Amino acid sequence: MSATRTTTARPGGAGLTTRSLVLDAGGIPVSALVAEPAGAPKAVILAIHGRGMRAAYFAGPAHPDTDLLTLAADLGYTVLALDRPGHGASAHRLPDGQLIADQAATLHAALTDYARAHPVGAGVQLLAHSFGGKIALHLAAHWPADPHLPLLGADISGLAQHYAPGAWERPDDLAGGGRLNWGPLHLYPPGTFHAARTLLTPVPALESRELATWPARYGALAARVRVPVRLTLADHEAWWRLEGAHRTALTAAFAPGLARLVTAHRAGHNLSLGHAARPYHLRALAFTDDCLTHPRALTPAPVLAAAAA
Repeated sequence: MSATRTTTARPGGAGLTTRSLVLDAGGIPVSALVAEPAGAPKAVILAIHGRGMRAAYFAGPAHPDTDLLTLAADLGYTVLALDRPGHGASAHRLPDGQLIADQAATLHAALTDYARAHPVGAGVQLLAHSFGGKIALHLAAHWPADPHLPLLGADISGLAQHYAPGAWERPDDLAGGGRLNWGPLHLYPPGTFHAARTLLTPVPALESRELATWPARYGALAARVRVPVRLTLADHEAWWRLEGAHRTALTAAFAPGLARLVTAHRAGHNLSLGHAARPYHLRALAFTDDCLTHPRALTPAPVLAAAAA
C-alpha cells in the first residue's frame, strides 16, 4: 500500500481536483501534487520542476491557462508533480539536497510508491523543466526495464548542453527575476511574480556541485536514452548557448531520429508560467499521445541505485 497522505485539494477543470500528498521514497518523504482523470488514466506524467521552485510550478499559480495538471487530467492523463529532494517535505531530511543521480533514484522511488496503489495506464512520461530536465535525462538514461512501469518518453523544456558565458556561475539567481530566469516581463500573465513567491525555495547546496560538469554529462546521458525525447527552448532563453552548432548538437547526442528540438515563441525560460504555457503544454501532451501510439522498445538498463537517506 502506498504511504500517501492527502493534505489539500483545489478545484480543477471539468470537476477535477488537484490533490496534495506525501510519498515514501525509501524512507524519504516526497511531497507532491497529483491530478487524476475521471476514468482510468492513459498514462502518468511525472512532472519535475527546476531549481529554486516547487511542484506547484506546474499548477498554474497565476492563471488557469498555465495549469498543466488539470489540463492533462482533463485529457485523460494522471499528472504527478513531485517536489525534488531538498524541497518541500524532504527539505528537513535533505537540507543540502542530493546530486543528480540520487535525485533520480529518489523520484523514481516516490513514483513507485504512488504506483503501488494507483493505476498508471500505459506507463510513465517524463515532463521536466530546467534543472529538473537534468534529472529527467538521467532517469531516461537509466530507467529500469520494468513491464509494470515502462517509460514512454521525455519532454524537457529550458535545458540545453552548454551554458551561456557566465550563466552557471550565477546559479542561485535562477529562482529570482531578471533576464536569465524570466526574459521580458510582458511574456507572463499579470500577477505572475506575486504568485511565484509561493513557489520559491532556497537552492540546496548540492545542486551547484555538478553544474560545471553538465556539458560532458549531457552527451553521455543522451547516448544511453532509448525513448523519444522532445526538447523545447524558449525564443527568449538566455541560460544556454543556442547558436546553430550548439542547437544541432542537442539532438545529435541522441540515437538517430530519437530526439527533436522545437522553439516556443513569445516565451521566456520559465515557460510553464508564461502566456506560452498552454500551447506548450498542449504540444507536450500531443507528443505524449505520439509516444503512446508509437512506442519504442527499451534496451535493458541498470536499475537505479537506492536513494541515499
